[in-house]
Amino acid sequence: MSYATEVIEQTELKNPGQPQFMQTVKEVLSSLEPAIQKNEDTYRRHVILERLVEPDRQIIFRVPWTDDKGVWHVNRGFRIQFNNAIGPYKGGLRFQKDVTIDTVKFLGFEQIFKNSLTSLPMGGAKGGSDFDPRGKTDGEIMRFCKHFMNELYRHIGPNMDVPAGDMGVGGREIGYLFGQYKKIVGHYLNGVLTGKGMEFGGSLIRPEATGYGATYFLEEILKHEHDSIDGKVFALSGYGNVAWGAAKKITDLGGKVITLSGSDGYIVDKDGVNTQEKYDYLEYMIVNHTGVKAYADKFKCEYFPGEKPWGKIKADVYMPCARQNEIDINDAKKMVELGVKYLNEVSNMPTSNEAIAYLQANKVIIAPSKAANAGGVATSGLEMSQNSERLQWTAEQVDKKLKDIMVGIHDKIVETLDYYDLDYNLVAGANIAGFKKVADAMIAEGVY
Repeated sequence: MSYATEVIEQTELKNPGQPQFMQTVKEVLSSLEPAIQKNEDTYRRHVILERLVEPDRQIIFRVPWTDDKGVWHVNRGFRIQFNNAIGPYKGGLRFQKDVTIDTVKFLGFEQIFKNSLTSLPMGGAKGGSDFDPRGKTDGEIMRFCKHFMNELYRHIGPNMDVPAGDMGVGGREIGYLFGQYKKIVGHYLNGVLTGKGMEFGGSLIRPEATGYGATYFLEEILKHEHDSIDGKVFALSGYGNVAWGAAKKITDLGGKVITLSGSDGYIVDKDGVNTQEKYDYLEYMIVNHTGVKAYADKFKCEYFPGEKPWGKIKADVYMPCARQNEIDINDAKKMVELGVKYLNEVSNMPTSNEAIAYLQANKVIIAPSKAANAGGVATSGLEMSQNSERLQWTAEQVDKKLKDIMVGIHDKIVETLDYYDLDYNLVAGANIAGFKKVADAMIAEGVY
């Protein structure tokens, strides 16, 4: 039995009832065999894989808060600090009703490799709550955020752990969280959170960064394949900051985005999501959690309630920008039948392991989420740098640095694949490249 298989089996026994966490553990560790074989004795001696799949700490806490009628509610808060071998813990906070320890662990584990790929000194972490911001008033969200920070504050800091936003946590929520942190600690440490407003240490193009970065990464893949974004048709899911940023950048580069989706269904805009009016309306939808029917009603386009676009829309590129496990094996089979050439994973772990294997066997090029969506955390890292230096870069400076990082990620993956004499398998390349840097640091620092 291989070292990776041993650790997968051990991890499954220790983590019953956590299918999402085990999905990413299996996907990552099974792809590391080329790297493990070259250095197995050292990795075993330093128990690298065993330490890698076990978080440094798992923090769970209760969050009591009052609604506008004065009624108390109790939610659960999480922070999983997974690995800080290469830098302080870094990763977003997700507020959604279905968030569990399983959700946060899978996201935190993925974050280790994603952050490693950016080349910035950031460890992997993730957090959140089963609080659902949809349907809540601004006052209710503010009170929840302040009670959430009443516990979280003791576990974070600019050199310890730097949370950011994720699904359900945007600029408004980050502002409330930061205000409460500042009140509790009595210091103005604006480097403790990223995704802040421009007035108190935020970075330009941070809301668009994940979508921009994913588009830049895809651009490098297409160059490798002697192709380009210009003239390509794109199917996207989601309608939040990620999809909004991707639509803007794809349009700038000559592509056409024709679908968006929400929990209520998906829309097909045959004219393209390609005007400032549409982008502005997406911002309104994000803040108000409207669902995509609102877009269909405003811009008079097709709406398909309760469905997702995968396998139904003919496009050159599919870009899931919503949430985990959007694409299953049945979707993958339909994608191949439709002739989809590229899958650019912008959300975290949007494709099941079975679907990934099927798509790769049928020559669909997959840009894995650990690489493709690293632009968000990369720009968060750039925000941390600006906070440390007490300055603010222009949008053009941030955009250039972001593009350079995404180009560098693709280059590093290709270099890794060449070193291990592997084909152009970006999933394996991203996992190995991200793993190697973290493993080397863990060995250098010793077992602790």
